[in-house]
Amino acid sequence: MLAAKGVTYELVPVDPASPPEDLVDLNPYHSVPTLVDRDLVLYAASVVSEYLDERYPHPPLMPVDPLSRARLRLAMLRLEHEWVPHVQAVQHGTKAQADAGRKRLKELLLASLPLFKASKFFLNPEMSLADCAIAPIIWRLPALGVQLPKEAKLIEDYGNRIFRNPAYLRSLTPEEKALRELPQ
Repeated sequence: MLAAKGVTYELVPVDPASPPEDLVDLNPYHSVPTLVDRDLVLYAASVVSEYLDERYPHPPLMPVDPLSRARLRLAMLRLEHEWVPHVQAVQHGTKAQADAGRKRLKELLLASLPLFKASKFFLNPEMSLADCAIAPIIWRLPALGVQLPKEAKLIEDYGNRIFRNPAYLRSLTPEEKALRELPQ
């Protein structure tokens, strides 16, 4: 999101299993992302995202009308509560948890196909905060061992539109770049 807005930032990688003392002091949940902007400390992905979109308004990543904004917020909430736990299960769980996470993540993606068909971007004709939340998950699918069937090519095409964006490529850490081949 920050790269899409052209904002300079310092990324501090954190091992969630062993959060640094600074994070423990700043954030009562010891969670990531945590944003420190001068004297302000924010946490929770949705709070951080909306703050940054308002703080750096160009390009806007939230729709203008209230109905579209509400739909986008609900989509992001669903991602946070339904998709992300399965990604985490694959990355950090037991073999059984990882297998179940892969299966459920694939089901969620396939159930979302109509949303990927509805617009050029997720729920919006322009890139939005939802795309900033979904793209990292789609980027990780090969590394997570989630293979989508041919009828889900639309999701891969969607991801590649975003992955070719120079801002997205700039936002990737070396570890993230290693998770997938860069699109041509």
